[in-house]
Amino acid sequence: MSADLTPAPEPQVEWPLFDCVQVNLAILAERWHGPGTHLDLGAGLRFRPLPGPHGLPTVERFAADQLAEAAQRLGLTVLDRRTTAPGEALTPAEGRYVVADAFHLPWVPYAGRRHMEHSFLLEPAGDADAVVLDGYHNETPWGSARPVRRPLSHAELAAAVPGPALAVTLAPARRPPAPAGAETDLADEETAARYVAAYAEHPDRRAAFDRLTLETWLLARSRKLHARFLRSRGLLADDTAALAHVAAWESLAESVYLGYRRVERGRPEAREVFTRLAEQLGRDREAFGPATARAAAPRPAHATPVPAPLRARVAAAAGTVLKTDPAALLDGRPLADVPGFTSFRVVEIVERLERELSVEFDADDLVPENLHHVDGICRIVLRALPAGEAAPRPARPVARTGGN
Repeated sequence: MSADLTPAPEPQVEWPLFDCVQVNLAILAERWHGPGTHLDLGAGLRFRPLPGPHGLPTVERFAADQLAEAAQRLGLTVLDRRTTAPGEALTPAEGRYVVADAFHLPWVPYAGRRHMEHSFLLEPAGDADAVVLDGYHNETPWGSARPVRRPLSHAELAAAVPGPALAVTLAPARRPPAPAGAETDLADEETAARYVAAYAEHPDRRAAFDRLTLETWLLARSRKLHARFLRSRGLLADDTAALAHVAAWESLAESVYLGYRRVERGRPEAREVFTRLAEQLGRDREAFGPATARAAAPRPAHATPVPAPLRARVAAAAGTVLKTDPAALLDGRPLADVPGFTSFRVVEIVERLERELSVEFDADDLVPENLHHVDGICRIVLRALPAGEAAPRPARPVARTGGN
Protein backbone atom coordinates (compact mmCIF):
# COMPACT_ATOMS: atom_id res chain seq x y z
CA MET A 1 0.00 0.00 0.00
CA SER A 2 1.46 3.35 -1.01
CA ALA A 3 2.23 6.08 1.47
CA ASP A 4 -0.81 8.18 0.57
CA LEU A 5 -3.23 5.35 1.30
CA THR A 6 -4.34 4.48 4.80
CA PRO A 7 -6.85 1.84 5.86
CA ALA A 8 -10.43 3.06 5.79
CA PRO A 9 -12.21 3.60 9.11
CA GLU A 10 -15.48 2.00 10.24
CA PRO A 11 -14.00 -1.52 10.35
CA GLN A 12 -17.32 -2.87 11.64
CA VAL A 13 -18.55 -2.83 8.03
CA GLU A 14 -18.18 -6.32 6.61
CA TRP A 15 -16.48 -5.10 3.45
CA PRO A 16 -16.36 -8.34 1.39
CA LEU A 17 -20.16 -8.65 1.41
CA PHE A 18 -20.77 -5.63 -0.82
CA ASP A 19 -20.32 -4.54 -4.40
CA CYS A 20 -18.70 -1.23 -5.30
CA VAL A 21 -22.01 0.66 -5.35
CA GLN A 22 -23.35 -0.66 -2.03
CA VAL A 23 -20.27 -0.54 0.16
CA ASN A 24 -19.97 3.23 0.52
CA LEU A 25 -23.66 3.55 1.32
CA ALA A 26 -23.03 0.92 4.01
CA ILE A 27 -20.33 3.16 5.53
CA LEU A 28 -22.79 6.05 5.90
CA ALA A 29 -25.46 3.78 7.38
CA GLU A 30 -23.05 2.50 10.03
CA ARG A 31 -21.81 5.99 10.77
CA TRP A 32 -25.26 7.51 11.21
CA HIS A 33 -27.35 4.63 12.55
CA GLY A 34 -24.94 2.36 14.37
CA PRO A 35 -23.51 -1.15 14.13
CA GLY A 36 -25.33 -3.72 12.06
CA THR A 37 -27.33 -1.25 9.97
CA HIS A 38 -25.35 -2.05 6.84
CA LEU A 39 -26.60 -5.65 6.82
CA ASP A 40 -30.11 -4.42 5.98
CA LEU A 41 -28.85 -4.09 2.41
CA GLY A 42 -29.12 -7.88 2.33
CA ALA A 43 -32.79 -8.05 3.31
CA GLY A 44 -33.92 -8.33 -0.30
CA LEU A 45 -32.86 -10.95 -2.81
CA ARG A 46 -34.07 -10.82 -6.38
CA PHE A 47 -33.43 -12.47 -9.71
CA ARG A 48 -35.08 -10.46 -12.44
CA PRO A 49 -32.54 -10.06 -15.26
CA LEU A 50 -32.79 -7.18 -17.71
CA PRO A 51 -31.34 -6.77 -21.22
CA GLY A 52 -27.63 -6.09 -21.03
CA PRO A 53 -24.47 -5.78 -23.15
CA HIS A 54 -24.00 -8.00 -26.22
CA GLY A 55 -27.68 -8.93 -26.17
CA LEU A 56 -27.18 -10.90 -22.95
CA PRO A 57 -29.45 -10.66 -19.88
CA THR A 58 -27.93 -9.15 -16.75
CA VAL A 59 -28.63 -8.94 -13.04
CA GLU A 60 -26.40 -5.86 -12.77
CA ARG A 61 -28.24 -2.64 -12.03
CA PHE A 62 -27.01 0.86 -12.71
CA ALA A 63 -25.85 2.74 -9.64
CA ALA A 64 -28.58 5.36 -10.06
CA ASP A 65 -31.22 2.64 -10.03
CA GLN A 66 -29.83 1.07 -6.87
CA LEU A 67 -29.47 4.31 -4.96
CA ALA A 68 -33.08 5.12 -4.07
CA GLU A 69 -33.87 1.60 -2.84
CA ALA A 70 -30.64 1.27 -0.86
CA ALA A 71 -30.97 4.70 0.73
CA GLN A 72 -34.52 4.03 1.88
CA ARG A 73 -33.56 0.66 3.33
CA LEU A 74 -30.61 2.13 5.23
CA GLY A 75 -32.26 5.27 6.57
CA LEU A 76 -30.55 7.75 4.23
CA THR A 77 -32.17 10.70 2.50
CA VAL A 78 -31.07 12.23 -0.81
CA LEU A 79 -30.61 16.00 -0.41
CA ASP A 80 -29.23 16.55 -3.88
CA ARG A 81 -28.56 14.35 -6.90
CA ARG A 82 -27.11 15.44 -10.22
CA THR A 83 -24.87 14.36 -13.08
CA THR A 84 -21.86 16.63 -13.37
CA ALA A 85 -20.60 18.02 -16.66
CA PRO A 86 -17.28 16.82 -18.10
CA GLY A 87 -14.46 18.64 -16.35
CA GLU A 88 -16.73 20.10 -13.67
CA ALA A 89 -15.00 20.37 -10.30
CA LEU A 90 -16.43 18.18 -7.56
CA THR A 91 -16.61 19.62 -4.08
CA PRO A 92 -16.25 17.51 -0.92
CA ALA A 93 -19.02 17.48 1.67
CA GLU A 94 -20.31 15.33 4.50
CA GLY A 95 -22.34 12.56 2.90
CA ARG A 96 -21.09 13.32 -0.64
CA TYR A 97 -21.43 10.07 -2.57
CA VAL A 98 -19.94 9.94 -6.06
CA VAL A 99 -20.19 7.35 -8.85
CA ALA A 100 -17.54 7.76 -11.55
CA ASP A 101 -15.55 5.71 -14.07
CA ALA A 102 -13.14 3.33 -12.31
CA PHE A 103 -10.80 3.60 -15.31
CA HIS A 104 -9.59 6.97 -13.97
CA LEU A 105 -9.60 6.26 -10.22
CA PRO A 106 -5.97 5.70 -9.17
CA TRP A 107 -6.74 3.85 -5.94
CA VAL A 108 -8.53 0.87 -7.56
CA PRO A 109 -6.88 -1.88 -9.66
CA TYR A 110 -9.22 -1.11 -12.59
CA ALA A 111 -7.41 2.22 -13.20
CA GLY A 112 -6.26 2.39 -16.79
CA ARG A 113 -7.66 -1.08 -17.49
CA ARG A 114 -11.45 -1.25 -17.35
CA HIS A 115 -14.35 1.19 -17.66
CA MET A 116 -17.02 0.52 -15.03
CA GLU A 117 -19.12 2.41 -12.50
CA HIS A 118 -17.46 2.76 -9.10
CA SER A 119 -18.56 4.69 -6.03
CA PHE A 120 -16.65 6.55 -3.34
CA LEU A 121 -17.28 9.13 -0.63
CA LEU A 122 -15.74 12.59 -1.16
CA GLU A 123 -15.35 14.31 2.18
CA PRO A 124 -13.66 17.44 3.60
CA ALA A 125 -10.12 17.03 4.93
CA GLY A 126 -8.30 19.23 7.39
CA ASP A 127 -4.89 19.37 5.68
CA ALA A 128 -5.85 18.38 2.12
CA ASP A 129 -8.27 19.65 -0.49
CA ALA A 130 -10.42 16.53 -0.15
CA VAL A 131 -10.30 12.97 1.06
CA VAL A 132 -11.68 9.92 -0.71
CA LEU A 133 -13.13 7.12 1.38
CA ASP A 134 -13.76 3.87 -0.48
CA GLY A 135 -14.67 0.61 1.25
CA TYR A 136 -14.47 -1.65 -1.82
CA HIS A 137 -12.93 -5.06 -1.07
CA ASN A 138 -12.30 -7.45 -3.93
CA GLU A 139 -9.72 -9.46 -5.86
CA THR A 140 -9.14 -8.54 -9.51
CA PRO A 141 -6.86 -9.80 -12.29
CA TRP A 142 -4.73 -6.70 -11.64
CA GLY A 143 -4.42 -6.92 -7.88
CA SER A 144 -6.41 -6.53 -4.68
CA ALA A 145 -8.85 -3.72 -3.97
CA ARG A 146 -9.01 -2.87 -0.28
CA PRO A 147 -10.81 -0.19 1.79
CA VAL A 148 -8.82 3.03 1.76
CA ARG A 149 -8.84 6.66 2.84
CA ARG A 150 -6.88 8.81 0.38
CA PRO A 151 -6.25 12.57 0.45
CA LEU A 152 -6.51 14.28 -2.94
CA SER A 153 -5.53 17.70 -4.20
CA HIS A 154 -7.89 19.61 -6.52
CA ALA A 155 -5.69 18.62 -9.47
CA GLU A 156 -5.70 14.92 -8.48
CA LEU A 157 -9.46 14.96 -8.05
CA ALA A 158 -9.93 16.57 -11.47
CA ALA A 159 -7.74 13.85 -13.03
CA ALA A 160 -9.68 11.12 -11.22
CA VAL A 161 -13.06 12.38 -12.45
CA PRO A 162 -12.49 13.95 -15.88
CA GLY A 163 -15.89 13.00 -17.28
CA PRO A 164 -19.49 13.05 -16.12
CA ALA A 165 -20.15 11.62 -12.65
CA LEU A 166 -23.19 11.02 -10.48
CA ALA A 167 -22.83 13.27 -7.43
CA VAL A 168 -25.26 12.73 -4.57
CA THR A 169 -25.49 14.42 -1.19
CA LEU A 170 -26.91 12.12 1.48
CA ALA A 171 -27.98 12.78 5.05
CA PRO A 172 -29.35 10.62 7.86
CA ALA A 173 -33.08 10.05 7.82
CA ARG A 174 -35.41 8.19 10.12
CA ARG A 175 -34.35 4.60 9.94
CA PRO A 176 -37.18 2.35 8.72
CA PRO A 177 -38.32 -0.51 10.94
CA ALA A 178 -35.98 -3.47 10.75
CA PRO A 179 -37.21 -5.94 8.11
CA ALA A 180 -39.33 -8.62 9.72
CA GLY A 181 -38.12 -11.22 7.26
CA ALA A 182 -36.55 -11.87 3.90
CA GLU A 183 -37.90 -10.10 0.84
CA THR A 184 -37.27 -12.42 -2.09
CA ASP A 185 -38.17 -12.28 -5.76
CA LEU A 186 -36.37 -15.28 -7.17
CA ALA A 187 -36.25 -17.07 -10.49
CA ASP A 188 -39.07 -19.20 -11.79
CA GLU A 189 -37.99 -22.11 -13.97
CA GLU A 190 -38.77 -20.38 -17.26
CA THR A 191 -36.89 -17.18 -16.40
CA ALA A 192 -33.88 -19.14 -15.15
CA ALA A 193 -33.85 -21.37 -18.25
CA ARG A 194 -33.94 -18.36 -20.60
CA TYR A 195 -31.11 -16.71 -18.67
CA VAL A 196 -28.87 -19.80 -18.78
CA ALA A 197 -29.65 -20.50 -22.44
CA ALA A 198 -28.75 -16.93 -23.44
CA TYR A 199 -25.20 -17.48 -22.16
CA ALA A 200 -24.89 -21.12 -23.24
CA GLU A 201 -25.99 -20.39 -26.82
CA HIS A 202 -24.57 -16.92 -27.48
CA PRO A 203 -22.49 -16.93 -30.69
CA ASP A 204 -19.64 -14.85 -29.23
CA ARG A 205 -18.26 -17.28 -26.67
CA ARG A 206 -15.61 -14.89 -25.37
CA ALA A 207 -18.17 -12.15 -24.75
CA ALA A 208 -20.55 -14.64 -23.12
CA PHE A 209 -17.95 -15.95 -20.66
CA ASP A 210 -16.58 -12.47 -19.98
CA ARG A 211 -20.04 -11.23 -19.05
CA LEU A 212 -20.96 -14.40 -17.14
CA THR A 213 -17.83 -13.93 -15.00
CA LEU A 214 -19.31 -10.67 -13.68
CA GLU A 215 -22.83 -12.12 -13.45
CA THR A 216 -21.84 -15.08 -11.30
CA TRP A 217 -19.69 -12.82 -9.10
CA LEU A 218 -22.70 -10.56 -8.51
CA LEU A 219 -25.01 -13.52 -7.91
CA ALA A 220 -22.59 -15.11 -5.44
CA ARG A 221 -21.94 -11.89 -3.52
CA SER A 222 -25.64 -10.96 -3.26
CA ARG A 223 -26.49 -14.38 -1.87
CA LYS A 224 -23.64 -14.17 0.61
CA LEU A 225 -24.97 -10.81 1.82
CA HIS A 226 -28.52 -12.17 2.02
CA ALA A 227 -27.38 -15.17 4.05
CA ARG A 228 -25.46 -12.86 6.40
CA PHE A 229 -28.57 -10.70 6.88
CA LEU A 230 -30.71 -13.75 7.62
CA ARG A 231 -28.16 -15.08 10.11
CA SER A 232 -28.00 -11.72 11.88
CA ARG A 233 -31.78 -11.80 12.34
CA GLY A 234 -32.03 -15.50 13.23
CA LEU A 235 -34.13 -16.12 10.12
CA LEU A 236 -32.27 -18.99 8.49
CA ALA A 237 -34.21 -22.23 8.52
CA ASP A 238 -31.01 -24.20 7.93
CA ASP A 239 -27.82 -22.25 8.53
CA THR A 240 -25.47 -24.99 7.34
CA ALA A 241 -27.32 -25.59 4.09
CA ALA A 242 -27.58 -21.89 3.26
CA LEU A 243 -23.85 -21.41 3.81
CA ALA A 244 -23.13 -24.46 1.64
CA HIS A 245 -25.32 -22.95 -1.07
CA VAL A 246 -23.36 -19.68 -0.89
CA ALA A 247 -20.10 -21.60 -1.12
CA ALA A 248 -21.42 -23.41 -4.21
CA TRP A 249 -22.18 -20.03 -5.83
CA GLU A 250 -18.63 -18.86 -5.10
CA SER A 251 -17.25 -22.10 -6.53
CA LEU A 252 -19.32 -21.60 -9.69
CA ALA A 253 -18.07 -18.03 -10.09
CA GLU A 254 -14.49 -19.28 -9.91
CA SER A 255 -15.19 -21.98 -12.50
CA VAL A 256 -16.73 -19.45 -14.87
CA TYR A 257 -13.66 -17.22 -14.61
CA LEU A 258 -11.43 -20.20 -15.38
CA GLY A 259 -13.69 -20.94 -18.34
CA TYR A 260 -13.39 -17.38 -19.57
CA ARG A 261 -9.61 -17.47 -19.48
CA ARG A 262 -9.59 -20.67 -21.53
CA VAL A 263 -12.05 -19.40 -24.12
CA GLU A 264 -9.98 -16.23 -24.33
CA ARG A 265 -6.99 -18.38 -25.31
CA GLY A 266 -8.95 -20.42 -27.86
CA ARG A 267 -9.26 -23.49 -25.65
CA PRO A 268 -12.41 -25.66 -25.34
CA GLU A 269 -14.99 -24.31 -22.92
CA ALA A 270 -16.50 -26.11 -19.94
CA ARG A 271 -20.18 -26.74 -20.69
CA GLU A 272 -20.70 -28.03 -17.15
CA VAL A 273 -20.87 -24.47 -15.81
CA PHE A 274 -24.23 -23.91 -17.49
CA THR A 275 -25.71 -26.99 -15.84
CA ARG A 276 -24.39 -25.80 -12.50
CA LEU A 277 -25.76 -22.29 -13.08
CA ALA A 278 -29.24 -23.68 -13.70
CA GLU A 279 -28.96 -25.84 -10.59
CA GLN A 280 -27.85 -22.94 -8.41
CA LEU A 281 -30.70 -20.72 -9.55
CA GLY A 282 -33.11 -23.56 -8.84
CA ARG A 283 -31.70 -24.07 -5.34
CA ASP A 284 -32.01 -20.42 -4.34
CA ARG A 285 -35.61 -20.93 -3.20
CA GLU A 286 -34.69 -24.08 -1.33
CA ALA A 287 -31.72 -22.49 0.44
CA PHE A 288 -33.42 -19.25 1.44
CA GLY A 289 -37.02 -20.36 1.78
CA PRO A 290 -38.84 -21.32 4.99
CA ALA A 291 -38.38 -25.03 4.52
CA THR A 292 -35.30 -26.82 5.79
CA ALA A 293 -32.80 -26.86 2.95
CA ARG A 294 -30.40 -29.54 2.01
CA ALA A 295 -26.79 -28.92 1.09
CA ALA A 296 -25.74 -29.88 -2.39
CA ALA A 297 -24.25 -33.35 -2.53
CA PRO A 298 -20.46 -33.18 -2.64
CA ARG A 299 -18.65 -34.40 -5.72
CA PRO A 300 -17.30 -37.93 -5.36
CA ALA A 301 -13.71 -38.09 -4.19
CA HIS A 302 -11.13 -39.45 -6.60
CA ALA A 303 -9.02 -42.33 -5.39
CA THR A 304 -6.41 -42.38 -8.21
CA PRO A 305 -2.91 -42.85 -6.72
CA VAL A 306 -0.62 -39.91 -7.40
CA PRO A 307 3.08 -40.57 -8.25
CA ALA A 308 5.46 -38.76 -5.90
CA PRO A 309 7.49 -37.08 -8.72
CA LEU A 310 4.29 -35.59 -10.13
CA ARG A 311 3.26 -34.26 -6.72
CA ALA A 312 6.66 -32.58 -6.42
CA ARG A 313 6.36 -30.93 -9.85
CA VAL A 314 2.83 -29.69 -9.19
CA ALA A 315 3.80 -28.39 -5.75
CA ALA A 316 6.82 -26.62 -7.24
CA ALA A 317 4.66 -24.90 -9.88
CA ALA A 318 2.04 -23.88 -7.32
CA GLY A 319 4.71 -22.71 -4.90
CA THR A 320 6.29 -20.51 -7.58
CA VAL A 321 2.97 -18.84 -8.42
CA LEU A 322 1.96 -18.42 -4.78
CA LYS A 323 5.48 -17.49 -3.62
CA THR A 324 5.46 -20.11 -0.91
CA ASP A 325 7.53 -23.16 0.07
CA PRO A 326 6.43 -26.18 -2.02
CA ALA A 327 7.23 -28.46 0.91
CA ALA A 328 4.29 -27.01 2.86
CA LEU A 329 1.98 -27.87 -0.05
CA LEU A 330 3.34 -31.41 -0.17
CA ASP A 331 2.51 -31.76 3.51
CA GLY A 332 -1.18 -31.35 2.68
CA ARG A 333 -1.68 -27.61 3.10
CA PRO A 334 -4.67 -26.48 0.99
CA LEU A 335 -3.75 -23.85 -1.57
CA ALA A 336 -6.59 -21.68 -0.31
CA ASP A 337 -4.74 -21.34 3.02
CA VAL A 338 -1.78 -19.64 1.35
CA PRO A 339 -1.93 -15.82 1.66
CA GLY A 340 -2.67 -14.26 -1.71
CA PHE A 341 -4.47 -17.31 -3.11
CA THR A 342 -7.31 -16.30 -5.45
CA SER A 343 -9.00 -17.62 -8.57
CA PHE A 344 -6.57 -15.47 -10.55
CA ARG A 345 -3.64 -17.38 -9.10
CA VAL A 346 -5.43 -20.65 -9.92
CA VAL A 347 -5.43 -19.62 -13.57
CA GLU A 348 -1.68 -18.95 -13.42
CA ILE A 349 -1.04 -22.38 -11.88
CA VAL A 350 -3.15 -24.14 -14.54
CA GLU A 351 -1.50 -22.30 -17.42
CA ARG A 352 1.98 -22.86 -16.00
CA LEU A 353 1.42 -26.61 -15.63
CA GLU A 354 -0.05 -26.99 -19.11
CA ARG A 355 3.01 -25.23 -20.51
CA GLU A 356 5.59 -27.10 -18.40
CA LEU A 357 4.02 -30.56 -18.73
CA SER A 358 2.85 -30.26 -22.35
CA VAL A 359 -0.72 -31.22 -21.46
CA GLU A 360 -4.12 -29.66 -21.95
CA PHE A 361 -6.61 -30.13 -19.14
CA ASP A 362 -10.17 -31.13 -19.85
CA ALA A 363 -12.29 -27.98 -19.45
CA ASP A 364 -14.80 -29.79 -17.22
CA ASP A 365 -12.00 -30.80 -14.83
CA LEU A 366 -11.21 -27.15 -14.07
CA VAL A 367 -13.47 -26.75 -11.06
CA PRO A 368 -12.40 -25.50 -7.62
CA GLU A 369 -12.86 -28.94 -6.11
CA ASN A 370 -9.93 -30.13 -8.23
CA LEU A 371 -7.78 -27.00 -8.06
CA HIS A 372 -7.44 -26.08 -4.40
CA HIS A 373 -5.11 -28.93 -3.43
CA VAL A 374 -1.94 -30.40 -4.91
CA ASP A 375 -3.36 -33.94 -5.13
CA GLY A 376 -6.49 -32.72 -6.90
CA ILE A 377 -4.39 -30.94 -9.53
CA CYS A 378 -2.21 -34.04 -9.92
CA ARG A 379 -5.26 -36.15 -10.75
CA ILE A 380 -6.42 -33.83 -13.51
CA VAL A 381 -2.86 -33.91 -14.88
CA LEU A 382 -3.05 -37.71 -14.99
CA ARG A 383 -6.43 -37.57 -16.76
CA ALA A 384 -4.96 -35.16 -19.32
CA LEU A 385 -2.08 -37.49 -20.25
CA PRO A 386 -2.26 -39.46 -23.51
CA ALA A 387 -3.59 -42.99 -23.13
CA GLY A 388 -0.95 -45.35 -21.77
CA GLU A 389 1.17 -42.70 -20.08
CA ALA A 390 1.32 -42.84 -16.28
CA ALA A 391 3.40 -39.71 -15.78
CA PRO A 392 4.12 -36.55 -17.72
CA ARG A 393 7.13 -36.44 -19.97
CA PRO A 394 9.99 -34.08 -19.12
CA ALA A 395 9.15 -30.53 -20.08
CA ARG A 396 10.46 -29.48 -23.48
CA PRO A 397 11.02 -25.98 -24.81
CA VAL A 398 8.00 -24.84 -26.77
CA ALA A 399 8.48 -22.62 -29.81
CA ARG A 400 6.27 -19.56 -29.55
CA THR A 401 5.18 -17.00 -32.09
CA GLY A 402 3.24 -14.87 -29.65
CA GLY A 403 1.98 -14.64 -26.08
CA ASN A 404 -1.23 -16.06 -24.70
